[in-house]
Amino acid sequence: MNILSRPWRRSPLIPAVLRADNPKGPWGGGGDDGSGPRNPWAQPPGGRKPAGNGPSALDEFLRKARGGGNGGGAGGGWSGLPGGASARRLWLIGAGVLVAVWVVFTSFHQIGPQERGIVTYFGRYAGTLQPGIQLTPPAPIARVQTVDVQRFRTENFPKGDGVNLTLTGDQNIVDLTYSVRWNVADPRNYVFQLAQPEETVRAAAESAMRAVIATTTLDQALGAGRTVIEGRVAELTQNILNSYRSGVAIQGVSINRATAPQQIVDDFNKVTEAQQGAVAALNGARGYAQQVVARAQGEAAAFDRVYEQYRLAPEVTRRRMYYETMEAVLAKSDKTIVEPQGVVPYLGVPGARRVVDPQAAPAQRAAAEPAPPAAQTGAAQ
Repeated sequence: MNILSRPWRRSPLIPAVLRADNPKGPWGGGGDDGSGPRNPWAQPPGGRKPAGNGPSALDEFLRKARGGGNGGGAGGGWSGLPGGASARRLWLIGAGVLVAVWVVFTSFHQIGPQERGIVTYFGRYAGTLQPGIQLTPPAPIARVQTVDVQRFRTENFPKGDGVNLTLTGDQNIVDLTYSVRWNVADPRNYVFQLAQPEETVRAAAESAMRAVIATTTLDQALGAGRTVIEGRVAELTQNILNSYRSGVAIQGVSINRATAPQQIVDDFNKVTEAQQGAVAALNGARGYAQQVVARAQGEAAAFDRVYEQYRLAPEVTRRRMYYETMEAVLAKSDKTIVEPQGVVPYLGVPGARRVVDPQAAPAQRAAAEPAPPAAQTGAAQ
């Protein structure tokens, strides 16, 4: 029986070793008489090796299956990559492209309008780049660190909703909430002198605030002394940072809240009320004193005017003063004086209401009031 029909055996896709016209197998008859192709794995007759040293049909088939047209020579190999001089040229071109891209990306720097670039050559300061597109040697020779010099940073004390208890100069405790605004003034010192800029600014500002509050009374911290405290704290913080050569500029300090601790807020409110009462009483006393002084000054001025008139006409002035005095005295009396000659008899009406001076003493007002009807009846009897 034939394994392959004749048309398939003539196909170029079928290896020659498989197109053998041997009805007994793909390797031919393989008889001992030497007729027909033999099995390549079989020993030659008589145990002798083949005379030729060329590749067998199986080796040729495997070589062609791998795609090695010239057996892996200089022209190519089964991996499909070129070899020899052309391969080295391609590797050099690729390496050159990578180096060019690296140089472009590490040599050109875009510095924003609000930024400054700190240039270092192998870690040593080499200069400061201004805004714009700047050129430096590539990395790792030169490195550029950009610093924003126009952005204002804010540090809040305390962080979150905690308390910040501070001792005042009069041995009181106040809960302070404040903030510090700052920016970068010297990029070089900011980069090289401070390892942790934010923490350094916080420590300096807190130290300055406690030092200033320690010399301030509680009333000043809670009242109108806040503006003075803020200015002193900003100045002291700036002096501390300048001693560090930090390159930081303090723009301002703002006290947001200054109150008594929550544990003693009730007692503190009582003290505040007492202080407000004392201030109110003091203001009332000052107002009354001003009224008394004004009245005394008015009476003195009136006396001066009367004295001027008395100097001009002593007798007339004296008589007028006598009449005015008697009128003021007799106006408070209920007595009626009748002269005997030529006066119509005076009929007194019992129970007539007397004129009472509202400014008279209580005893005089009681005496001026009319007697009850029962008492009048008894007196009439």
